[in-house]
Amino acid sequence: MNSWWVYGIGFLAQALFSGRLLVQWILSEKNKRIVTPSLFWKLSLLASFLLFVYGYLRDDFAIMLGQSLTYFIYIRNLQLQGEWQKSPLAFRLFLLIFPVLIIVYGYNNGEYDIYELFNNEDIPLWLLWLGSIAQVIFTFRFVYQWFISERTKTSQLPVGFWLLSVLGASLILTYAIFRMDPVLLVGHGAGLIIYIRNIFIWKKEGNADT
Repeated sequence: MNSWWVYGIGFLAQALFSGRLLVQWILSEKNKRIVTPSLFWKLSLLASFLLFVYGYLRDDFAIMLGQSLTYFIYIRNLQLQGEWQKSPLAFRLFLLIFPVLIIVYGYNNGEYDIYELFNNEDIPLWLLWLGSIAQVIFTFRFVYQWFISERTKTSQLPVGFWLLSVLGASLILTYAIFRMDPVLLVGHGAGLIIYIRNIFIWKKEGNADT
C-alpha cells in the first residue's frame, strides 16, 4: 500500500523523531552536556505509534519489529521521569494495549501470514534480513539506554546510545536505499548528523571534566 496518506503518516512520524532530536540537541548545546528532556520521550512515543501504523500499512516487518521493541522503553523512561503518571488513565491504557491489539487483530483476521512476511516480493529475503538486523541494532541502543537508566534510576542518554545510533542508522539508510523508502531516507539521514554531533558533545564534556 503506497497511497500518499500512508507516506504522510510515515513522514509525520519521522518529523516527530527529528523534532525530538532537535530539542535534545539544542538543549545539549545550550548546557554543554548531553541532556534528556521529557519532551524527547513524549515525541518518541507518539512518533513510534505512528511509525508502527506506517509499517503495518506497508506490510514492512522490519519497521514493525523496530517499533515494537522500543515502544515500551519510551514509556518506561517517561515513568522514570514521573511524566507517564500525569497522563489520563484511559490514554495510558490505550497506548499500552494498542500494539498488542494490532498484532492480535492481524493474526485473527488472517492479515498476517508468516510465509508472506518473509517472502514479500517487494522485499527480497536478503534485504529483509538487512532491515531486520539494522532495526535490532538501532533498537538495542534503547535497550542499552534502558539498562543504564534502570541502574542509575535516572533517564539518560549515555555515549553508547549515540554510538549504536550511528551504526544502526547507517545500516537502515542502506536498507532504505535498496527499499526505495523516502520516509526512512529522510528520517535517518537527518538523525545521523545529530547522533554524530552528540558524540562530539560527549567528548568535549569529558575533556572539560579532566
